[in-house]
Amino acid sequence: MSPINRKLPSLKATTTSRVLSECDLYMPKYDNDADMKSVKENFDRQTSERFEEYDERMKDKRQKRKEERDKNIQGIIEKDKMDKSLAEKVEKGCLRCGCGLGGGVAPFVGLFGGLAVNELKKAAAAAATEAGIKEAIKGLGKIYAITEGTAIKWTEIIHAGNYNHKMSLITIVNSVNSTCEEVAASERTLFCKASYSFTESGRRTIFTQTISEMAGNAAEDAGKAASGKLAEMTSVGTICSNPVVISAIVVVIIAVILLIIYLILRYSRKQKMNKKDQYTKLLNE
Repeated sequence: MSPINRKLPSLKATTTSRVLSECDLYMPKYDNDADMKSVKENFDRQTSERFEEYDERMKDKRQKRKEERDKNIQGIIEKDKMDKSLAEKVEKGCLRCGCGLGGGVAPFVGLFGGLAVNELKKAAAAAATEAGIKEAIKGLGKIYAITEGTAIKWTEIIHAGNYNHKMSLITIVNSVNSTCEEVAASERTLFCKASYSFTESGRRTIFTQTISEMAGNAAEDAGKAASGKLAEMTSVGTICSNPVVISAIVVVIIAVILLIIYLILRYSRKQKMNKKDQYTKLLNE
């Protein structure tokens, strides 16, 4: 028999199903494995313990932070109270001193300062009058030495009421000129000799006009001297150099400085209080 005609045995094909059932698809692979169950239980237990330990540590840390924060807040409050108390004491002290100086001492000093200024004005007027009288007598002395060699008390006849009045001085020198006629030749002063000389030469009228003009000039110079002395005595520098006025100025300056310090401290305390309120608000939030 030829190999071509040999019959081969028939082979039957077999098929293997690879389809998974729905139960097998969603079923955990190791659910029924006792070892895996033990491993899972140990893992869950250890994880729970670690979470519990973590919670305990966090509770301790939170408690410590809370205590530290409360302690800091308490310290800030205590410090703020001390600063506030000190600031209030300083403010009250400055305010009390300022009020005392401004309301008590300043009017007292002002009263006596006003009296001192009035007395200074009186003294200035007296000094001006004295300077005017001296200048008037000095000016009359230039009229042929009328003030020399005579028994006339010029400080009595030249006074505050007439030292700067032209007619008063003219009347005085003409009166002295009239008395020269009654004086003996041996007792004549330089003024009387000049008067006699002008009279003998027929120039008595000229002599009278000359001495009258010079007396008027003396009155003008006396008035200017008095005005200058009064201006000098009542100048700002002279008044400010008075001890009472200086004391009043010093007291007013001190009161103003204390008032400024009080206002600065008050403003600073308000700023600190605002910051403290903001800080407390943030902490509460």
